[in-house]
Amino acid sequence: MQNKFITVIMLFFSIKVICQLSVNLESNSQYYVDDNKIKLSESEADQRLRSNNYLNINYKLNSFTIGAQLESYEPKALLNYSPALNKTNLGTYFVNYNNEKAGIDVTLGHFYEQFGSGLALRVWEDKQLGIANSLLGGKIKYNDPDQIITIKALLGRQRLGFNLSNGLVAGLDTELKLDSLTKMKNFTSSIGFSYVNKYENNQENPLYPKNVSIYSSRIKMEYSKFALEFEYLYKTKDNIKQVSALDPSNIFPGNAYLINLSYATERFGIIASLRRLENFNFYSQRDQIGNIYHNAVLNYVPALTKQYDYSLANIYVYQAQPRLAFLPQKKSGEIGSQFDIFYKIKKGTLLGGKYGMDLSLNISNWYGLKGTYRSYINNVRDYTTAFLALGEKYYSDQSLDIRTRLKDNWKIALVLINQFYNTYRTEETSGKVKAQTLVLDNIYKFSKNSVKLELQHQWANGYHGNWAAGLFEYNFNKNWSCFINDLYNYGNPDKEKQIHYYTGGVVFRKNSTRIQASYGRQRGGLLCVGGVCRFVPESAGFSLGISASY
Repeated sequence: MQNKFITVIMLFFSIKVICQLSVNLESNSQYYVDDNKIKLSESEADQRLRSNNYLNINYKLNSFTIGAQLESYEPKALLNYSPALNKTNLGTYFVNYNNEKAGIDVTLGHFYEQFGSGLALRVWEDKQLGIANSLLGGKIKYNDPDQIITIKALLGRQRLGFNLSNGLVAGLDTELKLDSLTKMKNFTSSIGFSYVNKYENNQENPLYPKNVSIYSSRIKMEYSKFALEFEYLYKTKDNIKQVSALDPSNIFPGNAYLINLSYATERFGIIASLRRLENFNFYSQRDQIGNIYHNAVLNYVPALTKQYDYSLANIYVYQAQPRLAFLPQKKSGEIGSQFDIFYKIKKGTLLGGKYGMDLSLNISNWYGLKGTYRSYINNVRDYTTAFLALGEKYYSDQSLDIRTRLKDNWKIALVLINQFYNTYRTEETSGKVKAQTLVLDNIYKFSKNSVKLELQHQWANGYHGNWAAGLFEYNFNKNWSCFINDLYNYGNPDKEKQIHYYTGGVVFRKNSTRIQASYGRQRGGLLCVGGVCRFVPESAGFSLGISASY
């Protein structure tokens, strides 16, 4: 038996060396408990031990790669993950052929892809958000040896849990570099075109469109220190959802405009993003329109606001509002902008001091589309919008981030944030909130160890009221660390909700392995990654997270 075991181990490592075998494991488990402040609902408490587990294996030999991901949600998935993610099964599998010299890349099976900025098509995976939107079918990509033209074509059905959505998705994307046609120095440019079609049989209602398509065109230009990106997209007529049901009587087209401008030097930079969305949801299965789990979403519509690293700044977090609806509210999309300004103050100056100082200013403003909404007999509806007029204000924030060193081994950051959050429009509840947040972040390094101390406070004129928060983290060495943090909602107008959301834990790291064990409370609200959010319920319990790569 011992000889057989040694033989298997040697065979495994020989395969890994010759064929470049890679294995990735990720596991997130939680045992939920009730304490004196937080209790699970009856439906949530039916299973207190929950776990999400992923084993990904890729096997590469010459130009071929074979891969698969085994997923297990046993006994059940973590709270508020999609019900479609359940039990244990093969989540994805694929075979890929990549010939770099010929510029050909072919995939059969599950694959991820993005056209342009992702507004036309982006299928991707994010385990933290519970997003698993791959396509099952075929994809071919051609990139000519001179890297002047890139062509992508794909066909498949989208993953929906361990099943597939009803819609058949086809797409074509081309991008042409125009550099060879221009003789200007320091100037590069490209143009791109995308087409994505979703075909879904309309047996349940003959008024539902069988085909919904997005047409997209884009241009990119860079000259010296300047850059410009512009993208326009048009979506053909599609279903809308009223409250929680599809509207059989009304279908509407949609469109989107996106402009990114930037200017950068060694010490100064500015990035401006402007976007207008009108009825721009895109799903591979019509009955999934507007679902809270991001099931069957075909395009990527993130919130163009600053993504904060600090807990209190993420209490009032904006989600993009591309949806058209007449009930329960009348709204048809969003329009707004985001500006990021960066400046580095030189060392040795009055403000820069010995180490220099980094400043960043972010300004975001988002509004609904200003429009007129009409209802006729037999539930027929119509609306019109003004192209650049601003409707009701949905969200705004202004933040100033100041970072410097007080000593060689002492980094400090001061962050000031001012936010406006229209709860009625973004969460379809009631009220508006103005909040101001102050963050002081310190990292002090010893010879081998380091300490992180983070202090936060938020003043808010409504909703949750005032918050205070603190984080202490001690890194013993490169392998071990421990942490404790607390969010205290001391200003909540409901005294029963004046809760300490505390968490404490330890982390072990070695090479590509990371293990974290913790106990504490989870504040209910939106969890966001890259501008895409999901709701997490309030809970308490023990957590164990493991990730490793081989």
